[in-house]
Amino acid sequence: MNAIASIDLDQLRHAADSACRMLKVLSNPDRLLLLCRLAQAEACVSELEAELGIVQPTLSQQLGVLRDEALVSTRREGKRIHYRLRSPQALAIMGVLQTQFCPPRKEKKR
Repeated sequence: MNAIASIDLDQLRHAADSACRMLKVLSNPDRLLLLCRLAQAEACVSELEAELGIVQPTLSQQLGVLRDEALVSTRREGKRIHYRLRSPQALAIMGVLQTQFCPPRKEKKR
């Protein structure tokens, strides 16, 4: 029996659909920046806005998409909402993207 005959086609289609959904979310530059930042550490909306330069309406919209796709989760601390990356698949993909596309950080001279 060859390896191709043992593949569960329904399972493979489901996995392909999931991967396509993830890649579609990652195809937006603002969402990609957000995930890249959240892969480093949790952050509140004001931190994300200041660090990434994404204006509030766009930031809220893109964070909503990431929440809807279950890639991030939130926790409230007073009036602040903190976001963190919750998807292990997204974290793994962000690691690969960082390795392939992000230049290494330069050490600051003292």
